[in-house]
Amino acid sequence: MTKRILIALTSHDDLGGVEKTGYYVPEAAHPWEIFRAAGFEVEVASVRGGEPPQDGYDPEDPAQVAFLASPEQRDTARLADVDPSRYDAVLYAGGHGTMWDFPDDADVIRVGREVYERGGVVAAVCHGPSALVNLTLSDGSYLVAGKRVAAFTNAEEEQRGVADVVPFLLADALVARGAKHEPGENWQARVVVDGRLATGQNPASAAPLAEQMVGLLAERRG
Repeated sequence: MTKRILIALTSHDDLGGVEKTGYYVPEAAHPWEIFRAAGFEVEVASVRGGEPPQDGYDPEDPAQVAFLASPEQRDTARLADVDPSRYDAVLYAGGHGTMWDFPDDADVIRVGREVYERGGVVAAVCHGPSALVNLTLSDGSYLVAGKRVAAFTNAEEEQRGVADVVPFLLADALVARGAKHEPGENWQARVVVDGRLATGQNPASAAPLAEQMVGLLAERRG
């Protein structure tokens, strides 16, 4: 059977009153392209549904142009309406907007929990791991507890100039939940896979993370 992947996006567009933000387009577009090329079905949802706010768009990148033109991006499903049993994996794409609406959203948490507990793959890139900060399993434990993860680092947040603007520092929050944060060089691709949890550090990590997900799902064929 064809594997089906959900890409989950933020609906928050305000970076602490400093500038506009949203989901980081290449972090969704490049995985979307890779998943489709691998023969997987890909669907897209966001916290509030509809066309989500965008950040980091490069009109010279054909993958990004194609993704923004796609029906699934222009009219995303609401995460509240998503049935997690339909998916073999969920990818939480990043963008600073996720730092505001991912951590405490009941449906962000529900989808990840149910996909994982059904034996699926949970993945997140850059600020997307903000979805994992409060993601608990049915027994009340944090999904990331005791697991190796990558995520946007404190140093990268400082270089971006918004370390004092974001509501929390992502790497620190994951460590506080029991995760083992394993940072790489600033702005360089870094992917960490721990069982069925796959995470990437920054925008450069989105495509390599997607490739890792393709491998993980290929191992689970049949």
